[in-house]
Amino acid sequence: MYERDEEVFHVKQPENTGGATSFSLDDDDTPLARELADLTARRRALEEISLDLNGTTRVLTVSNQKGGVGKTTTAVNLAAALASLGARVLVIDLDPQGNASTALNVPHTAEIPSVYDVLIDDFPLADIVQTSPESPNLLCAPSTIHLAGAEIELVSQVAREHRLKTALSTYLADLDERLDFVLIDCPPSLGLLTINAFTAATEVLIPIQCEYYALEGLSQLLGTVRMIQKHLNPRLQLSTILLTMYDARTRLAQQVADEVREHFPNEVLETVIPRSVRVSEAPSFSQTVIAYDGQSAGAVAYREAAVELVRRSAAPAVSEGGS
Repeated sequence: MYERDEEVFHVKQPENTGGATSFSLDDDDTPLARELADLTARRRALEEISLDLNGTTRVLTVSNQKGGVGKTTTAVNLAAALASLGARVLVIDLDPQGNASTALNVPHTAEIPSVYDVLIDDFPLADIVQTSPESPNLLCAPSTIHLAGAEIELVSQVAREHRLKTALSTYLADLDERLDFVLIDCPPSLGLLTINAFTAATEVLIPIQCEYYALEGLSQLLGTVRMIQKHLNPRLQLSTILLTMYDARTRLAQQVADEVREHFPNEVLETVIPRSVRVSEAPSFSQTVIAYDGQSAGAVAYREAAVELVRRSAAPAVSEGGS
């Protein structure tokens, strides 16, 4: 019996066929055994890693207007992976669906103060931030259903594109203990909520699904980034692309990965996130995959991506009181 991430394989030995050689998955040369050995080696390598955080706060917006590419999954699991490595991380849930808040197991009913109150009613961000039960290093500014109307209500607000930036700058300046990362989970659109995220951040992280429509709409997203750079936030840059839902069994996934790497050789992380049942199951238990099954292939991949994110050269980061 072999365990391969989520699945358990039972191999029945063939009967004696009169001298014919039987086979066994105990052979070290089988693809499954090699895959298991590789996963074990990656787990051990992660246990030995020590990260040197550089003393600044990096603010990344996780965005892709195409739905279903693993945007929220990437935001919460990267945040949890960074927290497990010793970083202090804040996730700002800007998606009215509130899936990031669910995955981090923080209350986000209609009565809970949320990002909506920060954007519309000028609540201090400190008044809504909650600590995830998963880790004392993992914080969340939750979303509630009220945020669904924020796009319309923001239209009449003063400095409507800068409201999140102003609240975040004040929050970071008043903190006693510095944050290492702020990850902003955006809705699958390019409206005012996403523009607020772009204006507040210095880096854009784009998850791209390794399937046919991966690059569709990416040019529109990059056009929005350029518009934000020109008119609202010249410090913003596309720093990171993460390939998600990678299925190594298909040629298509490899072709998509190769095409993305060809167009963005400096931005794409070496780590790819595989399709994983564990990653999909974790939110139903109000957990990230790091807490749900930290030894699974999906969790290992997100932890490796977190290490790579820390080690890669980044855009100029926001200091504790930066704007």
